[in-house]
Amino acid sequence: MRAALLYRLYQFAAIFTKSLSTVGRSVLLAQQIVTWTFRGVVRRNFAVGETVSQAVTLLRVTTLPAILVAIPFGAVVSVQVGALVDTVGANSLVGAASGIGIIRQGAPLATGVLLGGVCASAIAADLGSRTVREELQAMQVMGVDPIARLIAPRMLALILIAPMLLIAIVAVAMLVALAVSVSQFGLSSGGFWSSFGAFSAPADLVFAVLKAETGAVIVGLVAGLRGLEASGGPRGVADGVNSSVVLSITLIFLAFLGLTQIETMFFPSQVA
Repeated sequence: MRAALLYRLYQFAAIFTKSLSTVGRSVLLAQQIVTWTFRGVVRRNFAVGETVSQAVTLLRVTTLPAILVAIPFGAVVSVQVGALVDTVGANSLVGAASGIGIIRQGAPLATGVLLGGVCASAIAADLGSRTVREELQAMQVMGVDPIARLIAPRMLALILIAPMLLIAIVAVAMLVALAVSVSQFGLSSGGFWSSFGAFSAPADLVFAVLKAETGAVIVGLVAGLRGLEASGGPRGVADGVNSSVVLSITLIFLAFLGLTQIETMFFPSQVA
């Protein structure tokens, strides 16, 4: 019994130590990304072309899924909220409740899931395949730092496209919520937007953008680290992609929970 307990404690200590090591490597990677980005901007040799190329590629693979996610999400929020307020005779609040639900929670979460699913898998697969083919080692031999040439541009590309995806999701979801509210609950479009404007504030959109950017940073660090540490051929690349997606989405949800608590404490909803 004692030996089994000691073995369990040893396993827990090993997992805890490995987790701390991963966090440490992530912090070092973040420091290197910031350093190379700042150095590249100052010296005017930052990989702008690679950044634009990655941003366009990531936008191409995430725009359509973002729209497809926003359509049912806006409809579901409007139907659920409308059915609830209809029971108390407060149909005029459909716009306010839909806007708060979409901007504060729904759109950032959908953006985070897209970043953690589509973008993380694409970045981890690309970097992992380069790692197992020893392309990164060849770059280092030629005097080119892989973090400056590959990781930093992808991080900046994620930061650039995150607000675009968020705004696209908010716009489509709100239009769908408006259509459902007008057709199903008999609310006028003017009443919908008036209710939305009365309860929404600029801080809601600011925190939504902050959440999207936080998700972009998390995805960049996790996918970049897993891609750089891939080993064992195609199986290792697949494992790195899988772990990058799972870890990215999990960390994004935890980070969003903390940001939501801060927003709720210091910027509570109130009538404008």
